[in-house]
Amino acid sequence: MFASQRQKRLFGYWQASARQRVVAGALFLFIGGLFTVGFLAAGGKIDIERWLGICGFKQRYSLPCPACGITTAVLEFARGRVFKAFYIQPAGALLSLALAVAAVLSLITVVFGVYFEFLRRLFAETKIRIFVLVLLGVFAAGWAVTLARALVAASG
Repeated sequence: MFASQRQKRLFGYWQASARQRVVAGALFLFIGGLFTVGFLAAGGKIDIERWLGICGFKQRYSLPCPACGITTAVLEFARGRVFKAFYIQPAGALLSLALAVAAVLSLITVVFGVYFEFLRRLFAETKIRIFVLVLLGVFAAGWAVTLARALVAASG
């Protein structure tokens, strides 16, 4: 390996390689596209229901589905109403928040060439199944909140 190809460790972060910068740029563009669609839908410029359709689970069982309220929470997050998004559907707001943080970190990586030490450790030491289990737990908790609200509204 040539000396110019080695990553230099700086204060709490690594100098990003060209591949890491390209991946971060692609991630930033993807997340930026998602937030652009959310922002346009929140402003009424896009009819998101036309794209996603009506929830078949709710029509069939008369109960909210596990993802019920995520779209509304994402739209509220796009409007800047973060606390309202967490109230509507915690999983959707948490997903939006995680995507916003990922977009900022990827932008820093692209522009400044910085790859943070905690990200390297996080991806090197944490197994994918841990991420999946945490994500499933957040969705289950969000569904429990939404389901409890629906049952209280139906009984009262």
